[in-house]
Amino acid sequence: MKGRTIVLGSYKEREAAALMVDGQLEDFLIDASEVQPLAPGAILRGKVGRQMKGQGGVFVDLPEGQRGFLREVKGLAPGQTVICMVTGGTEAGKAVPVSLRVLFKSRYCIVTPGAPGINISRRIRDEDTRDGLKSLADVVMDGSDMGLILRSAAPLAEEGELAEDINAMRELAEAVMADLSGEPELLVDVPDPHEEAWRDWAEPEPEEVIEGDFEEHGVLEQLDALLRARVELPGGAHMMIEPTRALIAVDVNTGNDTSPAASLKANIAAARELPRQLRLRGLGGQIVVDFAPMPKRDRQPLEQQMKTAFKGEAEASLAGWTPLGNYELQRKRDRVSLEALVGKGAA
Repeated sequence: MKGRTIVLGSYKEREAAALMVDGQLEDFLIDASEVQPLAPGAILRGKVGRQMKGQGGVFVDLPEGQRGFLREVKGLAPGQTVICMVTGGTEAGKAVPVSLRVLFKSRYCIVTPGAPGINISRRIRDEDTRDGLKSLADVVMDGSDMGLILRSAAPLAEEGELAEDINAMRELAEAVMADLSGEPELLVDVPDPHEEAWRDWAEPEPEEVIEGDFEEHGVLEQLDALLRARVELPGGAHMMIEPTRALIAVDVNTGNDTSPAASLKANIAAARELPRQLRLRGLGGQIVVDFAPMPKRDRQPLEQQMKTAFKGEAEASLAGWTPLGNYELQRKRDRVSLEALVGKGAA
């Protein structure tokens, strides 16, 4: 399977979508509603509860009897109604992470209440195209105090289609942000995986969109491998990715290679593969990597590989080396983990 291909199917009896690039699984979406009814991206009306000063945030009453945790507390009072958005996955028994920074996203644009201005994706590099998109956006958003981001797929749309899409998102955002009366309620649900794939994987434009069996198209084997801790790396090396309640532990091993360069080769291979593994497994939070032992002089090229690998990924902060020689980073927990969805050892 060459090029960029989207496969629409199901996995473990849940609707799912897979993005394949040259036969390798690059991204994966799956219905998480049974595990977390208020999925990442859902927009809600909530009610502010008591402030947790020691934890730097406030609890928010959400629909369906759920409780959210909001870190932006300035100017909020108990009982106040707020419009918020679910920002990530959470473990059973923990509050759902929410934010007041709400995004209204379509295939071609994102409307950003509270963040005015017109922004255009940096992937759109042609200056004439950028100028044309900016002019169109200025007309459609005229009179609004909301901001707009034109996504990389915007040039794929006809001018009239794009204007209609921007206007629809603006009207939806204005209506929802003004809907402050009433009890906690789900105002805008997330799209199903097939619709989300159409919305978010439009650019670069896929060579093929297939509706079919994951096993037939090579997806199933790669998905099942994600439920195992061991990840094979080139040259016989491997890494183990093991989530705990406190953090994600990653251990890199050289395997049977005992050459002087074995450790650096294994570590660089692990650095390149780690972002994809975390994304597909739906893992985030604090991550500690125990790289294979190597001289301190080799740390700099490895650090550069980590920076390059995580560029463009979900919000990630590379903290660097600990006194004990481990490498720490933090990644936004932007979805429900695959293990939580299908069960540990389900493969």
